[in-house]
Amino acid sequence: QVQLVESGGGLVQPGGSLRLSCVFSGSIFCIYNMGWYRQAPGKQRDLVASMALGGSTNYTDAVKGRFTISRDNAKNTVYLQMNSLNPEDAAVYYCYVKARWTRADYWGQGSQVTVSS
Repeated sequence: QVQLVESGGGLVQPGGSLRLSCVFSGSIFCIYNMGWYRQAPGKQRDLVASMALGGSTNYTDAVKGRFTISRDNAKNTVYLQMNSLNPEDAAVYYCYVKARWTRADYWGQGSQVTVSS
């Protein structure tokens, strides 16, 4: 069982930045990949960014060049740096990890990101 705890959401003005953090339990070597989804009101949950164990990354087109996913293996933490935020980025952001051996998905509790002037 992997547990994930998110932090870092909040209110930011258009053009501003936020960094989300997600601390997960267990060993990084038990993880197949990790990343972030977001869900706006009335919409489905969509993948924002992901990172494989080997370090390769993937971003949805809407955030390329503005968001960066990274991780700190020593701290069992994955980050999402979000720059040049716009109102369309407002959503609840969920971190996830996919277990290496079972391919089971585990989710964080969600972090609200609000972009408004």
